[in-house]
Amino acid sequence: MKKEIEIPEITRLSSKGQVVIPTKVRKKMKIKEGSVFAVSAKKDMIVLKKLGTKIKAEDLKTLKLLEEAWEDIEKGRYEVYSKKAFFKELKKW
Repeated sequence: MKKEIEIPEITRLSSKGQVVIPTKVRKKMKIKEGSVFAVSAKKDMIVLKKLGTKIKAEDLKTLKLLEEAWEDIEKGRYEVYSKKAFFKELKKW
């Protein structure tokens, strides 16, 4: 039986610069009013990392790894996968 591919949710920026996180994603990630996020941006991609109200050492490590990943992408140090190979690799995570 084939596993369904999850289609990303779509949202829009308001005139005040606010982005709505769709209900399905908020429920899945247990995001509530007042949730805290680290925000990282490179070129045309924005990444939000949900944090606790206090930043933990694990959160700082994740942010460091994210910054290193952006650097790898900018310097062309990445692999291109077929869709099938990508989802196979993603399952390992």
